[in-house]
Amino acid sequence: NGFRISQAYPNPFNPVTSLVFNLPEDDNVMVQVYNIQGQVVSTLLSGYQSGGTYNLTWDASQSPSGIYFVKAESAEYRQTQKLMLIK
Repeated sequence: NGFRISQAYPNPFNPVTSLVFNLPEDDNVMVQVYNIQGQVVSTLLSGYQSGGTYNLTWDASQSPSGIYFVKAESAEYRQTQKLMLIK
């Protein structure tokens, strides 16, 4: 039950995908979606959070088709995964 984000489902997706984020203890965290150029396109979770499990959803209806990355990070941990939006 460590720091982790689950595989997004569905992936590839159109236009909504979901993932589960597990935070083992209270911490400042940031979960953001980046485009292929490294620009932040969405922030799914930000700030000081209580330890636990969070269900996160990204609605990409305003974003173009392509490859994106979701990154979860805290002071000690960082995890990234690839998402594919197909419209």
